[in-house]
Amino acid sequence: MIFLVGFMGSGKSYWGSRLAKSIAWDFVDLDTLIEQKTGLSIPEIFALHGEDGFRLHEQDCLHSLTERLEPAVIATGGGTPCFFDNMDWMNQHGTTIWLDIPVDTLVERLWPERHKRPLLAQIPETDFTTFIKERLDIRCVWYQEAQFSVANGAELSNSLMQNL
Repeated sequence: MIFLVGFMGSGKSYWGSRLAKSIAWDFVDLDTLIEQKTGLSIPEIFALHGEDGFRLHEQDCLHSLTERLEPAVIATGGGTPCFFDNMDWMNQHGTTIWLDIPVDTLVERLWPERHKRPLLAQIPETDFTTFIKERLDIRCVWYQEAQFSVANGAELSNSLMQNL
């Protein structure tokens, strides 16, 4: 398995689906898998169970991937590596790749869709960039444990292919 990790808005689903297609593997979006298994949307899970409840569902779905018979490219959630033993687990069960995207690019991508993301929905515009930077700084500790890192840029797809 190949696990793509990185902050929300870093392109894990976008690049993951393209990478999977290019190597003829399945593609799994972990958030979609969580929604399928729970019958709830991610915002509904957060509303009903809070972030702690969501993270338990996330870990359960992540660990369920060992039941797969076919190889897959997995787009994880932005916080997936940062909870429980998830990053260690992914490193033990596959190849991890961090999509390392600059804060300004993340802000540009995330601001228009903030209402779709429970952790961003209530952040005012004046605090948005600071919130993204601070949260990214915290999460980088886990992202840096990935086996490979790919920086932002036009060569992203080429870098992914060369690193595999």
